[in-house]
Amino acid sequence: MSMRKQPEDRQSEFWIATQDLARPEGHPFYEQLNKVLKEHGFDAFVERRCARFYKSGGRPSIPPGVYFRMLMIGYFEGLDSERGIAWRCADSLGLRYFLGYALTEMPPDHSTLSVIRNRLDLRTHKQVFRWALIVLAKAKLLKGKTVGVDSTTLVANAAMRSIVRRDSGQKYEDFLKELARNEGI
Repeated sequence: MSMRKQPEDRQSEFWIATQDLARPEGHPFYEQLNKVLKEHGFDAFVERRCARFYKSGGRPSIPPGVYFRMLMIGYFEGLDSERGIAWRCADSLGLRYFLGYALTEMPPDHSTLSVIRNRLDLRTHKQVFRWALIVLAKAKLLKGKTVGVDSTTLVANAAMRSIVRRDSGQKYEDFLKELARNEGI
């Protein structure tokens, strides 16, 4: 039996329409999370909360809903830097879909996350996270004492409106502070 070798001069397709590409199934947790967020108007809620931090005119910014979804990804997957979050989102087709980005679009990079994080105050971050916890509890995504995401178990106490990572005991607010500290802030 011979070893298969990488073809050296393979001519690629000239053009492939993105609608002809197969869309892989996303992660079941993120698929359900996005469904619940959409049903409860997450993006409109976040945009109302963040409106005072944005001026009219100028270059269009990243929607606040995308920013907060990226933070959720970082928190649920234990990513401790904005670079790590941005890389993970750019690398995963399922996460791109969760964020609302097509295959031909790049999700926000780490510097964009830093700019948005610096723009929004901690109170707004807390309001959005609490709102998400309440909605997820009502949708029974926080049923029971733990929530599993990609083999990471999170202890959930919706009555206290907080989630802590079981492996490290880290709270969401501490996660935000660690992101800032890792970026030199």
